[in-house]
Amino acid sequence: MKIAVVILAAGQGTRMRSNIPKVLHPLAGKPMIDYSLEAVQSVTGQAPLVVIGHGAEAVEQAIGDRARCVVQQPQLGTAHAVQTAAPLLQGSCDLLLVTAADMPLISPQTYQRLIETQKNNTGALTMLSVELADPHGFGRVVRNADGTVKCIVEEAQATPDQLTIRELNTAIYCFDAEWLWSALSQIKVSPKGEYYLTDAIGIATDAGLTVQAIRLENPEEAIGINTRAHLAEAEAVLRRRINLRWMLEGVTIVDPATTYIEADVQIGQDTVIWPNTYLRGKTVIGQNCVVGPNTMIEDCQIGDDCTILATVMEQAVVENHVEIGPYGHLRKGAHLAEGVHMGNFGEVKNSYLGPGVKMGHFSYIGDATIGKDVNIGAGTITCNFDGVRKHRTVIGENTFIGSDTMLVAPLTIGANAKTGAGAVVTHDVPDNTVVVGVPARPLRKTSQEKDPQQDGKQ
Repeated sequence: MKIAVVILAAGQGTRMRSNIPKVLHPLAGKPMIDYSLEAVQSVTGQAPLVVIGHGAEAVEQAIGDRARCVVQQPQLGTAHAVQTAAPLLQGSCDLLLVTAADMPLISPQTYQRLIETQKNNTGALTMLSVELADPHGFGRVVRNADGTVKCIVEEAQATPDQLTIRELNTAIYCFDAEWLWSALSQIKVSPKGEYYLTDAIGIATDAGLTVQAIRLENPEEAIGINTRAHLAEAEAVLRRRINLRWMLEGVTIVDPATTYIEADVQIGQDTVIWPNTYLRGKTVIGQNCVVGPNTMIEDCQIGDDCTILATVMEQAVVENHVEIGPYGHLRKGAHLAEGVHMGNFGEVKNSYLGPGVKMGHFSYIGDATIGKDVNIGAGTITCNFDGVRKHRTVIGENTFIGSDTMLVAPLTIGANAKTGAGAVVTHDVPDNTVVVGVPARPLRKTSQEKDPQQDGKQ
């Protein structure tokens, strides 16, 4: 049995009070529409058809090649939206699942139940309902004695008895596709000048066809987003889901209420996340790490056995056994190799720190390549910007950079070299050389390569 999916995403979302199309507002780090796209595709294995309208160009760009798009213009209601999609779908499917991009919490399992129920339904459609104490102004589901749906009554037209009903219409349906194409032409315009897909239920029951309804097992899935307040409600639900998932996968989250993990983050087993930690974007964290408290990490790759305390990181790479913080800052392009120690109030930008580098506190390393086992003393700064251009600093292996050294780029310091505390290094330093002073000048060779002129002298 062939199944097609239509996602309704054409609405303006005026109550959001935003210049951003409603379906592109972010939830847990992804556009709202992504959740519907991913859920239905995981069930059907097919790319859905998305009906777009307001902000069509931006929405289509965000969707990319994950779905086909059709523009609803003008926007005359939900039935009109499906009718807009009909020419692309007629004759290609047996069942049509219709859902909305502003209901991002519907799970793949719920869509699967809806589809399976309609497969076994000889009637026209199966709808998804929810029981809520607060009806939120939704239409009431009125059932027959045998449990099938008799009708949907909108709140404004409901009798006092019908207003007591707490089973509500979510406006998510699975239709017999062939029946729907003919039924769409029978839907009459509403007093508001729109055509509503809900009216298909009345057309089916008037024709004596069975309409089934399945209730949501988790009412939270029915949160639809029309305002910023609804957006925050959905965000809270997603955050709980994400945190629970990682705890079940073997991650310790000390205080889930103050831990924010976005949807695409990956975390290894036995990592511990402390409170007030924000993990964002495509961040990947390995096993046995300690992260936080008071840490924000975005689009970073972090290896195993790392400790990251009270640190901000964006678009950085950290290999295994690295220690950072407290109060570190890794900016775009920072790469800390295995075993690096970065002290408190340190900052690294667009630089590679080789294996075993020790970087003291209050230091800034920008646009640099640091060799293996280099010691960077406290207060060291790479002076990488001359007011017009950025310049690089290169430091060889096993070099010792004294505290408060100023490294004025472009600059190359050789292997096994040393700089004295407070040195201002403006010229390249050869291997095995000690430089001191302002500006720094060679003092002598290091012990790795003794100056022949000093042989025999004390």
